[in-house]
Amino acid sequence: MFVMRLAANLVYHSAGPLAREAESLGYDLVLAPEGYRNDAATVLGLVAGQTTRIGLASGVMQIPARPPGATALTAATLDALSNGRFRLGLGVSNPHVSDGWYGVRFDKPLSRTREYVEVVRAALSGGPVRYQGAHVSLPAWGNDDAPLQLFTERPGGDLPIYLGAVGPGSLRLAGEIADGWVSGFTTVEAVGDALTEIQAGRERAGKPLAGFEVIPFVGVAVGEPGQDLAEVADELRAHYAFLLGIGAAEDNFYCRFAARLGYAEQIATFRERLAAGDRRGAVAAIPTEFIDRTALLGPVERVAEGMTAFAKAGVTTLSVLVSANDTSLEGRVRVLRHAARAAELAGI
Repeated sequence: MFVMRLAANLVYHSAGPLAREAESLGYDLVLAPEGYRNDAATVLGLVAGQTTRIGLASGVMQIPARPPGATALTAATLDALSNGRFRLGLGVSNPHVSDGWYGVRFDKPLSRTREYVEVVRAALSGGPVRYQGAHVSLPAWGNDDAPLQLFTERPGGDLPIYLGAVGPGSLRLAGEIADGWVSGFTTVEAVGDALTEIQAGRERAGKPLAGFEVIPFVGVAVGEPGQDLAEVADELRAHYAFLLGIGAAEDNFYCRFAARLGYAEQIATFRERLAAGDRRGAVAAIPTEFIDRTALLGPVERVAEGMTAFAKAGVTTLSVLVSANDTSLEGRVRVLRHAARAAELAGI
């Protein structure tokens, strides 16, 4: 018997109704990403006011977007507004967003993340924060009279911090300093490999793996028995094309992951067609097999089998990437219900 909870990833489109639906279905958590469409905090503030029980998390707030003091204040506010339901997901984003959006160099991401988390935790503890690091200095210019100090009246207790991580070093860091790991575009096998690195980080910190959250973001597309998987996958193709098309291929985490899975040639074709302005041809070049390996496609029984495999691999909470589905609100509600039925069928 494996225990695995369900979560849902939202964007601003219909975030309130989808969060309420997830709550009514017994989902444990909703997450709001941060990227080209919306920030996380605004969406979660809306959802906090429209739900009562379900957990809320940023998935993830981008480290280059804010000084750590601003992130701590936002986290404390969301925690207070939701009566203690908030969990803070953080990540360094990618080189293109860090530079192009925020004007922050994408260098030394591990040490920058470590310092950032240390400052955020110190601020959330409630005391005045004075910090001198290689990347963060508070106070920065000698004005020691008014250090960072939060006066937000939170419900109390430690606020969990999750890290987005991809490479071995960042996974070990997540295991060492965070309370959980969030990930997109992964496979059952990759979860197992990641947990090896996370375990090393836990051991370095003298902490057990038990209680550490493992939360992959997984697309779910509803299919009927006997339906062609390529047709089922079509609902997710635009999302895959968006992520695979960000920036230069050599710097794109998703392209590199697809190449490691054996799809380098197909991704090269995708990028060539995209560069030539043939978006339809580019989308068609994304292998259905790649989508199937990194998402859950098909009828409820097939999705249940995939969920069981993720649970056995060590996933504690599987987040249904409902924001990835190219469909209506009614279609996304159907996805949430389909996933809930699959989880029940799987007995997880």
